[in-house]
Amino acid sequence: MKKKIMSIFTAALVCTALVACGGGGNAGTSTSGSAGGAANADDKNVVIWTTEEETLVADVSARLKEKFPDYNITIENVSAATIAAKVVEEGENCSADILWSEEYGYLEKAQDFLVEQTDFDYSIYLDDMVPESKKFTPNLRNAGCIILNPAVMADRNLEEPTSYQDLLDPQYKGLISMPAPNSSGTGYMFLRQLVNEWGEDEAFAYFEQLTPNILQYTSSGMGPVNALLQGEAAIGLGMTSQTVTEINKGNVLEIRFFEEGSPFSLYGNALLTKSAGKTAAVEVFNFLATDMVRVTNEGYYPEKIFKDFAPEIENYPKDVQYGDMSNNTLEEKERLLEKWTFS
Repeated sequence: MKKKIMSIFTAALVCTALVACGGGGNAGTSTSGSAGGAANADDKNVVIWTTEEETLVADVSARLKEKFPDYNITIENVSAATIAAKVVEEGENCSADILWSEEYGYLEKAQDFLVEQTDFDYSIYLDDMVPESKKFTPNLRNAGCIILNPAVMADRNLEEPTSYQDLLDPQYKGLISMPAPNSSGTGYMFLRQLVNEWGEDEAFAYFEQLTPNILQYTSSGMGPVNALLQGEAAIGLGMTSQTVTEINKGNVLEIRFFEEGSPFSLYGNALLTKSAGKTAAVEVFNFLATDMVRVTNEGYYPEKIFKDFAPEIENYPKDVQYGDMSNNTLEEKERLLEKWTFS
């Protein structure tokens, strides 16, 4: 994600050194306050760490300002891996109160510092969206795709790839952009999928062969689309949602899926135990975990997450075949990332 910080009162975006309505059943969600009770209940300052992109952050910031005009809420964009590392390292001294839209695996890593959501209604979500620990709540399903810049393809007389194997062709040397799996959840979901589809040895051998064609393994999931928009890359392995957003802005990009289908990762929301006794943090978290999940699903990430609701967005691919994302545990992720040496 872009390395931005947004204060909802100043509406100013500042670079950092780091990188929905919950259907009726979610209304009135409360959190367990058994931990972190020492927080000042009168503290109206709320810090949110997120992996989300600028457009959605701006939208949610405006809604938070309208809902909580008396609170000083700051949203900081931090990479998925860094969020978990900082929460675990800093513990009760962590400056964040809320984690909004963080990848499930990293939330599991930080779960000892997260409030258990004992009263949250998980029943309205698809089964694969419900975390075992109940230390966080579902937010979105982020799906991936192959993205083409047709103008760059035409200018360089490139043939359109129809498979991952096609991407190894020397004609694409330095023209493919992909997020680094060890810094981006989007990048990791492509690695995870191919490990599941082909086997670990073949998948890593593939990325070794692909690396000469990579313009850059970007640090964030937004990197490939940005490289495509700037004409630096012809092909990107990136986020479907971000691509559709740019298409709907009038930018000419094309979405493709190879036979393995669309990879995806799950993102959730959490309240830190250090902030469980802070009224402002609890209220803002409950709003993000219910109302804003529906807003996000309807307007930004219309992948299926609810049992009884399927949103549609203009130009968003329909009837997408999802890839095999099984065995997507934290332990497996950390093991695979230890082997990743290409970025």
